[in-house]
Amino acid sequence: MRMRLTFALLHRWSGLFIALFLFVAGATGAVIAWDHELDEWLNPHLFEARSGLGSTSTPLATLAPLELARRVEASDPRLRVSYLPLAIEPGHTLGVSVVARINPATGKPFDLGFNQMALDPVTGAVQGTREWGAISLSRENLLPFLYKLHYSLHIPDVGEVELGMWVMGIVSVVWILDCFVALWISFPNARSWRKSFAFRTGQGWPKLNFDLHRSGGVWVWALLLMLAITSVSMNLGREVMKPVVSLFSPVTLTPFEKKTPSPINQPIDPVLSREHVIRLAQAEARRRGWTTPPGAIFYADRFGLYGVGFFAPEQEHADGGLGNPWLYVDARSGALAGDQVPGTGSAGDIFMQAQFPLHSGRILGLPGRMLISFMGLVVAMLSVTGVVIWARKRRAQLRARANHSQEWRLAPRLQHQQAPQICDLK
Repeated sequence: MRMRLTFALLHRWSGLFIALFLFVAGATGAVIAWDHELDEWLNPHLFEARSGLGSTSTPLATLAPLELARRVEASDPRLRVSYLPLAIEPGHTLGVSVVARINPATGKPFDLGFNQMALDPVTGAVQGTREWGAISLSRENLLPFLYKLHYSLHIPDVGEVELGMWVMGIVSVVWILDCFVALWISFPNARSWRKSFAFRTGQGWPKLNFDLHRSGGVWVWALLLMLAITSVSMNLGREVMKPVVSLFSPVTLTPFEKKTPSPINQPIDPVLSREHVIRLAQAEARRRGWTTPPGAIFYADRFGLYGVGFFAPEQEHADGGLGNPWLYVDARSGALAGDQVPGTGSAGDIFMQAQFPLHSGRILGLPGRMLISFMGLVVAMLSVTGVVIWARKRRAQLRARANHSQEWRLAPRLQHQQAPQICDLK
């Protein structure tokens, strides 16, 4: 009994500590499971090429993505294209990510005011720009805002420390522990285990609210634990999850973990062009027997590394499975710096590869995303019902204390009123 009371207190206070964070993460997670579709619906000007609107004749000839990237960088020397898809969906723009170059006059990055661009693939014109992750509820920024809110609450970084990632990571660690505590107290005894799965729908809101919290959590407990574990991996993978997994199975360091990043204001300029790196990556892919074409290329200027992903145009978001394979190439020497090939490596490697596909539901494709969206709503519901249960108990405790205090205040008066009656009896 004493252990159960201790666990109940742990669940109460840990639940109150993480309730608001999990409500935000759950509600936003239910939405961002469909971020690409919703973003395209909200912002057609960023995704639909103007040159193709109203055209009923043969498709217009489009410029190659590499040529479009060259033109963008030539037209605005302040920026560098950092992520470039290598295929363009018919009728769509080419969406690229950009980073600011260093201003020689100040020694700091130029203030671009945006980090994403939508390019018309026929004319090369810039159809729109936006700052991914900006604190804004405008149509252009709504989905990126919710996405970043989901994992960092938009808490500003402190130097090199991503404080928001740390906060949500710590919340996720508490969530993992609370999952086991909550399961323990959900089953008071073996004889009444069925009650922990039941919902009392006709006995008033307080009981239904309690059942939604307890029984609702029991029904989806395994999924809640999976979300909590993958949340730690997403936010504190290198700091917490990899060291823990390494206790059971070795985890291969990524090329980025093997190198020390350069200072923010001292990015590494590449010696090799994108075209050269793609040819090197294709040669390596053929050597490995890969038949999928290069799907995208990015450049990490603080590490001096290129990454080339291999996937079909419709598989950029890697729905189904553990993701897409990537090869990493040193931007100065052209040497292969590493790879990320889903389904290969140690058990620890495969476990880490599965974290984002599991967390996003993309490991199961469309059904998985539907499940994750539903689970986001469940997490938000559990947060609200838990706070309601605590609030009701808190009010009852305050009311009991008030009544007890009032009884103590009335006691002397009652004794004084009864004193004459006692004297008369004598």
